[in-house]
This record gives sequence, C-alpha cells and structure tokens, in this order.
Amino acid sequence: MKWAARALLTLLATVALSATATSRAIAEPAAMPIAAAAIDRTVARAMQSFNVPGMAVGIVKDGKLIYAKGYGVRELGKPALVDIDTLFQIGSNTKAFTAAALAILVDEHKIRWDDKVIDYIPEFRLYDPYVTREFTLRDLLSHRSGLGTGAGDLMFYPNTDFSRAEMIRGLRYLKPVSSFRSQYAYDNLLYMVAGTVVATVTGETWDDFVTRRILQPLRMTGCITSYRRIAAGSNTVTPHVMSEGKLTAIKPIEFTAIAPAGAISCNVSGMAKWLQTQLNAGKSNDGVQIFTADRSEEMWSPNTVMPLSPVLASLTHTHFEAYGFGWELQDEFGYRRVSHTGGVPGTVTWVTMIPELNLGIVVLTNQQDGAAMEAVGNQILDAYVGAPKRDWIAIGLSYEEGRTREANAVEAAVAKVLNTGGAPPPLPLTAYAGHYADPWRGDADIRLEAGKLVLKFSRTEGLEGTLSPFKGNVFIVRWNDRSLNADAYVRFSQTFRPTVGPGAESGDDRPAEQANGQPVEQSIEGMTLQSLSPLTDFSFDFQDLDFAKLPADSKAP
Repeated sequence: MKWAARALLTLLATVALSATATSRAIAEPAAMPIAAAAIDRTVARAMQSFNVPGMAVGIVKDGKLIYAKGYGVRELGKPALVDIDTLFQIGSNTKAFTAAALAILVDEHKIRWDDKVIDYIPEFRLYDPYVTREFTLRDLLSHRSGLGTGAGDLMFYPNTDFSRAEMIRGLRYLKPVSSFRSQYAYDNLLYMVAGTVVATVTGETWDDFVTRRILQPLRMTGCITSYRRIAAGSNTVTPHVMSEGKLTAIKPIEFTAIAPAGAISCNVSGMAKWLQTQLNAGKSNDGVQIFTADRSEEMWSPNTVMPLSPVLASLTHTHFEAYGFGWELQDEFGYRRVSHTGGVPGTVTWVTMIPELNLGIVVLTNQQDGAAMEAVGNQILDAYVGAPKRDWIAIGLSYEEGRTREANAVEAAVAKVLNTGGAPPPLPLTAYAGHYADPWRGDADIRLEAGKLVLKFSRTEGLEGTLSPFKGNVFIVRWNDRSLNADAYVRFSQTFRPTVGPGAESGDDRPAEQANGQPVEQSIEGMTLQSLSPLTDFSFDFQDLDFAKLPADSKAP
C-alpha cells in the first residue's frame, strides 16, 4: 500500500493553532545542520498547506536519536496531542520488517534467497506455469513478477473478508503485463506470500515471529504488527482523508490478511531504534544482532531497476533508482540513499537513511496526502546532504496543483456528459442487472433499484455505488463511500444472437445492422472497469477485473 499524494489545498485553522504543540520532545540542536525552530516552521507550514492534523518527526544521527517531536492532534476536533510515542500505521514501511524476517531465516540456514517459493508453499501459482516454477524468495521481495502495479489489491481493499489462502489462490488468475523479471511494478500480495513463507518455515505466525525476533529485542515499545492488537484507549492516531473537499476522520483498516505487506503500527521512538539497527548493519544499540551485516548489505543491494523520474533526477541529482528487499535505493547528491514510503487509507509515512552520514529520518502523518511528509523529510535531508536551498512545500504545492488540474479536467468532462443525462444505453436497464463473477475477485451484483442500477462487490461493504449512463454501454459508478476517491468507468460487453437461422445456437457478435436482417437477441455478457480520475490510488486495480455475467439464479464457482 503505497498511497499516492492527494492535492488538498484548503487551510485549517485548527491545524495551524496546534501545529507546534507536543507533550514530549527530544532535541539536540547543536548536532544538527538545521535548527529545531526551522523544523517547527516547516512542519507548521506543511500541516497547514496540506491539511494534516498530526505529525511526528525523528532524526537519528551517529547511533543516537537527536531529534524527536510530535505535532498537532491525533484526531481533528479532539484535544489529544501527538507525541513521539503516538502510534501511526506505517503501511508499506512494514515491508522492510518482512524482508528482515526472511533475512533472519537465511542467517539461520533455514532458507536461501534463491529457493523456489513452491518448495515452501506448494499451492502457490501464477498465471504462467514457467514463472510459477522459477519464482524465488528473492522475487517475492523485488517487485519484478510481471504483474501490473498493485495487481490483486482489491482482494484486501476496501476492507474485505478474503483470507490469506484465498488471496494466494487468486494470484493464479492475474494476467501479467510484462515478462518475468523484466520490469518494476509495485506489489503487495507477494509480500503477503513472503510472510506466509516465514510462517511455514518457523511454525509461528508472521505477527508472532516479527514481534519476538524484531520488535521485542529492539525494545520498540508500543509498536505492533496488527491494528487489532492495539488496546482500546492507546496513544494512537485516527486516519484522515479529504472527502469532497472536507477533511474527514475515517475508521482505521486492519489489513490482517495482508499484514506482511503493510500492517505494522509504530511511533517515532520505536522507528528510531529500527533505523539505528539498520544503520548499524543489523545490530541494536544494546548489542543485539537481529540479522548479520551480510544480510544487511543484501537487503540494500539493487535487485530491480526502477524507472527514474526526470523531476526526481533534477531535484536530487539522482542517476539511478532501484529496489532491494523492502527498500528503495538511489544516489542523492553523491550519497547512497536507502528509503521507503508507506501508507494505508488516511495515514502516510516516510523513512530515509544516508548510510555514509549514519543518518536516518522518519516522518509520520495521520492524513493521506503524501506531499506533507515529503516536504518535511526532504527539507531536513537537504540540510544534511548540502543540497541547494529550495522550498519543498512550494514544490509540493506546485506538483499537486498540476495533478489537481488534470483530475478536475477529467471530472468536468464526465460531469458535462452526466449532467445532460448521458447517452442512453442501447438496452433496457434490466438487461444489465444480474450476477457477475471475476476469477480472482469473486462475485458482484447489479440490481435495479428505484429506476437506477446499483453495483455491489461481494466480500466487502466498501464497494457499492450507483451506475449512471455515460455513453452506450459505458456507465460511471459513484461509490457510496465518497472518501474512497475511486469512481470508475464500467464498460459492458454486448452480444448479438440471431433468433433464427445460422448462428442461433452458437451466438453471433455482429451488431444488428450487420446480421443480414435477421432478428437478433441482444444481451450483456460481462463488464470491465477502469479508474476515472488519474488521482485514484493504484490499489484500486479495476483494470485487472474481467467480470462475466452469469445465467439468472446461478452463483459464481
């Protein structure tokens, strides 16, 4: 779960008033090339500019936590403040913990990076039998499977009841978009599979193993592998999203089945210990060796080349970007940078290390807009690497304004059509109603309700919405949960079957005007979906769906 930045530009007075509030802080200004007051100002501006209720920032240097501070509130409209022990869901920053869990098993000679996945999980299958046979533990961690970005994420988001075993079974139906090991494409499900390998080898759950072998030895107090393990009333934030122009608190999503990809909750004080251990080649400040220096270097070595953004290259003097095991790798102003971002709905996090400077920076936020964490983290990082002076908040605002203009143009074009009633569909609405099934996502139903079609996915309460005619067999679905920001085109496929003469038995896909004047029966055979806005997060992998319409009263297999 690597949630995209959202363009959110309304300023909140409540955030402005509370941006510098904190109940506990650590600071050694003399040890920093950026003053603590300058960090405070940057955080305050970022929280205002991008509508962030709460944030926590930490800096580790030369093995010590030299700066840690909480800002703002845990939940908008409530008085509880963020401090350095406040828990945030860290999203995909969990992936480095899963990689480390496997590294521990490599150190113990229980697995090897190039072992085949099917040797540990015989039921593991991908679409191509060759890829299934050759897929290794290294491949699980490297985002080079050939699947598309976020493929299969709809099995766990919005919150579903899919089990880990069901998601593993669903992988075999996801069609690749590139050849095996040829391209980078971010993936969550395969990190879930990696966590399943940990469980298979150790006989413990991934949660218990990571807790016992990483969190507890590092004394990462409060940090926990599953949101459902957090006790009621704990010092934890509430996630927030912008929904139709308004900052809104949402219920946290647990992500239990997909936990090895993104379920850990942690705080600045705990993440500082994690970064100290990473920068010290797997050894904690207390002398506990979590994984060896050899494994540390392997996790920080490039496995998959990532496409380099020209914008990134110009801002950071970056010449390459690659993915290791749970970490993104690049050069920045001549330094090696090891980093990752993470996010779940309503919370995003940012972690960066510069090993040559023995430096680690962590930024945690309780709002889905990634620009705030990027601005604060990069402003601090610039001071350490000697980058030219620039304003990352202004850079973020400019970037988001551009993306917002693009998204607004798409929305306006769609609204213009919908406001005129859209082009009427070629068939009566009753023809589109019925039961549909996709091989990996399962069932969906379309019902006619008060003269409108309503689409509802199975296995989740989150994906239900009204279909509005757009053009021909294309409709627009507006999800009832407006915080999803994931409306989509729904395209129905139509068949034409002659009712008499040749083709009456097998069907004919020619339109009526090409059917030699024969009477035809028109029907809907399936539907596909595509995200409407370019801002829709990639975990809504609608493009991977291919629903077939089933006969009346039938159920999906």
